[in-house]
Amino acid sequence: MRTSRRAFFKVGLAGAAVLAAGGAAYRWQSAPAAAPGFRLSPAGQAMLTALVPALAGPMLPAEPLARAAAVAATVERVRHAILGLPLATQREVQDLFGLLTLAPTRRLLAGVPPWPQARPDQVAAFLESWRQHRLGLLQSGYHALHDLVLAGWYADPATWSAIGYPGPLKELS
Repeated sequence: MRTSRRAFFKVGLAGAAVLAAGGAAYRWQSAPAAAPGFRLSPAGQAMLTALVPALAGPMLPAEPLARAAAVAATVERVRHAILGLPLATQREVQDLFGLLTLAPTRRLLAGVPPWPQARPDQVAAFLESWRQHRLGLLQSGYHALHDLVLAGWYADPATWSAIGYPGPLKELS
């Protein structure tokens, strides 16, 4: 089947309109932030809570209570890491979180059920599809999520021994 240039442009414009409508719906639905920077919504927190086990799975404790505590602490450290980024980058991360927490765009872009119901294998499949996607924008989204979650994980000094990092030099402390 051969696609005409006109059909290609129609599909492209329709896709852009859907994404714009999704972004507008997200901004209308979410309350305005008190500060101009990043604000972790409950939906964003649920998304991060689903992402941490998919990205740091084998490193997490096996015991359920310790595992839940480690995931919650990592989510909080990710939030702090995002707040340390420049405002423009915080806004981009906020937009990425908005796309992945709004139901239609989450389903379309990630293909996962609501984040609290998403299984780690579903989240891992979503992340892998973005990691190897032909669109550089989705690959960038994967790298942002990957780097933020692992930065939040390794921000805890208790995790350093697993990678052989002895900590900062005493002379620099």
